[in-house]
Amino acid sequence: MSNLRYVVVEGPIACGKSQLARRLADYWQIRLLAEDAEQNPFLERFYRHPPYHAFSTQLSFLMQRADAAQAMLHGDMLAAPLVSDFLFDKDAMFAAQTLDKDELALYQRIVQRFLPEHPVPDLVIYLQASPETVSKRLAARAAAGEVIAMPEGYVQRMHEAYSTFFHAYEAAPLLIVNTDHLDLVEGEEDFGLLLRCISEMRGQRSYFNKGI
Repeated sequence: MSNLRYVVVEGPIACGKSQLARRLADYWQIRLLAEDAEQNPFLERFYRHPPYHAFSTQLSFLMQRADAAQAMLHGDMLAAPLVSDFLFDKDAMFAAQTLDKDELALYQRIVQRFLPEHPVPDLVIYLQASPETVSKRLAARAAAGEVIAMPEGYVQRMHEAYSTFFHAYEAAPLLIVNTDHLDLVEGEEDFGLLLRCISEMRGQRSYFNKGI
């Protein structure tokens, strides 16, 4: 991974970010910093009743982020390269989509107290997926026994929110990857193409879009 010491893989649910982050960590033989959604006791309740559980869900993830930021900035977590499946900056976008005006104002104050600073990645890999692709993948996961109850219109709203967020994102070099026709989890050829895109990337922004 040459001079890349901190790489982040991001994207909406069912885009494959956690699996890709794990595969990159294994390939590069570096540490994986993964979001632990199972340790958020409010997440499943949020999906079922968003207005009632959005604030507690955000706070639970914020505490995870704050612990990670402390370990990276003041501990030894960044002593060696790592890849992560979450972007600190993304939380603000997510909160703006899920919290009401008063909750958002309070949440922003809490963020300033508990997460005043965090490390900036050397590279962010944003995995795009159309709402149709996400819906198909969620249906496949449901058929395999993983039931995720999504609020009506949630997938479309998140697609638009992620697109808007990363359109304006300039904090770190950004590789935008359209995953509609890619298999980055098990596909050897597609994974190899991604590695090539990463190694050949120059400048602040690049794109990887494989046709049918």
